[in-house]
Amino acid sequence: MRTLSLKPLLFEIPGFLSEEECSVVVQLAQLKGLTESQVMVPEDQEELTKQLDLSPEEIFNLLDLNQDGQLQLQEILTHSRVRDGIWLTPESLREIYAGLQADPDGDGFLSLEEFKRLSSNAFQRFLQQRGVKKSQLVRNSRHTWLYQGEGAHHVLQTLRKRVTRLTRLPSSIVDLSEPLQVVRYEQGGHYHAHHDSGPVYPETACTHTRLAANHSTPFETSCRYITVLFYLNSVEGGGETTFPVADNRTYEEVSLIQNDVDLLDTRKHCDKGNLRVQPAKGTAVFWYNYLSDGKGWVGEQDEYSLHGGCVVTRGTKWIANNWINVDPDYQRQVRYQQLVSQQQRSETHNTEQDSAQHNHLHQDL
Repeated sequence: MRTLSLKPLLFEIPGFLSEEECSVVVQLAQLKGLTESQVMVPEDQEELTKQLDLSPEEIFNLLDLNQDGQLQLQEILTHSRVRDGIWLTPESLREIYAGLQADPDGDGFLSLEEFKRLSSNAFQRFLQQRGVKKSQLVRNSRHTWLYQGEGAHHVLQTLRKRVTRLTRLPSSIVDLSEPLQVVRYEQGGHYHAHHDSGPVYPETACTHTRLAANHSTPFETSCRYITVLFYLNSVEGGGETTFPVADNRTYEEVSLIQNDVDLLDTRKHCDKGNLRVQPAKGTAVFWYNYLSDGKGWVGEQDEYSLHGGCVVTRGTKWIANNWINVDPDYQRQVRYQQLVSQQQRSETHNTEQDSAQHNHLHQDL
């Protein structure tokens, strides 16, 4: 095991999977079938906006990160990428401004009055009318999910047990986490820099423990405490995993785009990032998406865990992801595990009853 960075805490493990295991995982994914990874626009986005009942002024202030009373290109880019799933560049955003006549004075900034003239989905409608290529999406790949629990292929079960030993977490947490995600990137495929999990606030629920929450909330995040990424093949060209701000002294979202150099853009500026990991068949890398709270549990999001998949320039890239889901709210995580345990005991009891009734009926016959 080799330590690659401390911010985030990131490790590389060559030979974590054998060649045969890599081949089996790829074959199982192909057998199940892969679907397009990119979703253009979250279906519940407009509904969420209605629930929050935000005025244009409130939205403007949310986007105005430095609170200078005007929206810079960087601030608009960050919002639009999250909302629409379309990867805008400073150049394409200026083109949209011109097409929508959003910036009459041409200074590259949006004032509150200019912003209020735009509808909430103006950018999206403009781009859809013009047409969006795969290379313009946040992510260009295909993926599937493989179950790793009881009854799954022995290679998948073995891999999950290996991850449990690697992370030194209780099997009760690892076993209740997401299935294995397998991803294929064709030549030209990419995934722009992102965080695997979002920050958790008091009003935020984790997707995996929402049933254990005491109240409903429109805000959910995946709460992926750890990411374990496996390279299932060695890529002919490109396809590195980039960590643009690994071991940086500071992290500022606005500073990620400077002088039209966008550190989040894995198609154009992968070489500008602080750290790149070369795909090598059988190698695993794993990192923590959250810091410790200092009390032995999960704390705040580690913003330095920002990462992405550089564009594949030659060949095909196969990877797999195991995400370990842990709720930063300790009590909610405990309630969730208790609920699952009760459900499993109930199902076992019902199965035993059915079996007893079947045996009794068989004797009568």
